[in-house]
Amino acid sequence: MNWKKEIEYAKRELEEQLKQNPLLMQYKECTLCPRNCHSDRLAGKQGVCKESAILYGARAYLHQWEEPCLSGERGSGTIFFSGCSLGCSFCQNGNIASAKAGYPITIERLTEICLEQQERGAHNINLVTAGHYIPSVILAIKKAKGRGLTIPIVYNTSSYEKRETIQLLKGIVDIWLPDFKYMGEPMAREYAKASDYSKWAKEALAEMVRQANAPVFDEDGMMKRGVIVRHLVLPGGVEDSKNIIKYLYETYGDSIYISIMNQYTPMAYVKDHPLLGRKVTKQEYEEVVDYAIELGVENGFVQEEETAMESFIPEFDGNGIIKR
Repeated sequence: MNWKKEIEYAKRELEEQLKQNPLLMQYKECTLCPRNCHSDRLAGKQGVCKESAILYGARAYLHQWEEPCLSGERGSGTIFFSGCSLGCSFCQNGNIASAKAGYPITIERLTEICLEQQERGAHNINLVTAGHYIPSVILAIKKAKGRGLTIPIVYNTSSYEKRETIQLLKGIVDIWLPDFKYMGEPMAREYAKASDYSKWAKEALAEMVRQANAPVFDEDGMMKRGVIVRHLVLPGGVEDSKNIIKYLYETYGDSIYISIMNQYTPMAYVKDHPLLGRKVTKQEYEEVVDYAIELGVENGFVQEEETAMESFIPEFDGNGIIKR
């Protein structure tokens, strides 16, 4: 495929859309995320997220490994975007987070992808790491809804987000699927160069809960509205994990669901790290889960031991993104 031509299409579309949608001016002197890099992404410059204003997607498919109330029997209509504002050193989707994989698409194409996912039978549209593309995503979702998109929109994020950016998504997102990665500054600083992570995550989460209100499920147990906060237990990170679970439960109680994950997979680029170079032990994971139970957490999800052996890393080959 002629990617230069596709990039030119995307550039021309942005120019046309700018005349009607001032929201896209958010890309100029970009401050969408807490990094506040002020890059002129409209002019083609990359932000800290490693992306300009042109949308890049890596894969769109029916994902069977989300929480049961999201994947159901038919799968969650996952759309992986390239680039990331947080950039954790151990990222299991490193190829797309570092913008080493992905394909240029127009806002119109993103609209089509959403509708195609619905046609495939997806229970929802699952936007993975879309924070640096929020202005374009909003336009695409609005267009898709105008053409018959009716399934819930899931916003799947690292939570390194600004409250005011999350506010832009009011009326767009139905289900919030944020991570809460770190509580302590040392870990956030070492692993993501973001010692302020928990500050921004707390503020963003508060806005998500405010918008979602109480969880809503249909007669088949599929979530239609609500918040599921994910926490990936890291090797040697039991105490930080406990602090996160404690904060979430004491702050939000049963108004949110907490998903405690054991699927950490050591990637080649951290194999020599004294902690990140190994998997989470059974004892570490069980200690965190037991702590959540002792606190009284009832609205939650845990993973079976064998899930840590599964590969949760899809092929970012443009499947479902490239129009064939």
